[in-house]
Amino acid sequence: VAVGLMFAAVAVSIPMSFWQKISIPLFVFSGFLLLLVLIPGVGHRVNNAIRWLPLGPIKFQPSELMKLSIMLFAADYTIRKQSYMQSFMTSLVRGFLPMAVALGVVGVLLLKEPDLGALIVVIAIAMGILFLGGINTKIFSGLIVLLLGVFALAIWLSPWRRARLFAYMDPWNPENTLSSSYQLSHSLMAIGRGQWTGVGLGGSVEKLHYLPEAHTDFIMAVIGEELGFVGVMMMIILFGIVVYRCVEIGRQAIAMDRPFGGLLAQGAGIWFGVQAFINMGVCLGLLPTKGLTLPLVSYGGSGIVMNLIALAMVLRVDFESRMMMRGGRT
Repeated sequence: VAVGLMFAAVAVSIPMSFWQKISIPLFVFSGFLLLLVLIPGVGHRVNNAIRWLPLGPIKFQPSELMKLSIMLFAADYTIRKQSYMQSFMTSLVRGFLPMAVALGVVGVLLLKEPDLGALIVVIAIAMGILFLGGINTKIFSGLIVLLLGVFALAIWLSPWRRARLFAYMDPWNPENTLSSSYQLSHSLMAIGRGQWTGVGLGGSVEKLHYLPEAHTDFIMAVIGEELGFVGVMMMIILFGIVVYRCVEIGRQAIAMDRPFGGLLAQGAGIWFGVQAFINMGVCLGLLPTKGLTLPLVSYGGSGIVMNLIALAMVLRVDFESRMMMRGGRT
């Protein structure tokens, strides 16, 4: 958090024009890091996943940087391709295909790690910004159907993902509770134990090595156990406020003819909203089990640093909008 706040302090002092200039180089650099992590002997493996680069005493996760990079890249890309977004053919050939190629490369690298959760968030950010930027509705609808088909195929062709899906549909099946639905069943037990007001801070039993990844992917279950329904609802409301403010700051910036900053702020809202929804949905049994952290809450150095930098950028967008309204220079 301390490191993230220092980087955020730097990010909030940098004009949006600079971030727009480096959006493409930063995206390429992030892709290079995703490739680097897959090189044998370079990436760090945890639980059969290679997602981290060891940097001395710390381990950096390139997929978190890619979420930030795709937010910048998609905002800049949408502005540059704005004139091609309306008609069907130009929207498809010039407006989307270059982005599709970029996302395809990123998708292959993330699936190699494997990290389907990060890929879902990256695609949601890019597609959300394209939609807000005015991409042809027929193209967008077709892409949604295509992406759903691709994700379904990725799950079906992977035995362990398929097992998680079936376990999610019947988590209390005796054949699953000690294997593929072990995390989900313990998450539901933790939330159920919390009832209305929880057992009190520090009183969680499930986090005492019963619930795997209680400090990252299933932190919401621990919150539910310790703070109950009230605590869970407060978390949902707080995330709703963050997403709402991001969208509003973005809308205001676009209205003041600052589309890059506006799309970036709304992209940050999509990022936090989608990732929080997936994490909470998994913990509550609404979605199949997927390893994805809760923004600003879960343990994880790379994640919290990138979350704070993204929020700092949103604050910068708001600052520049306020300066314009006062007649000042940004």
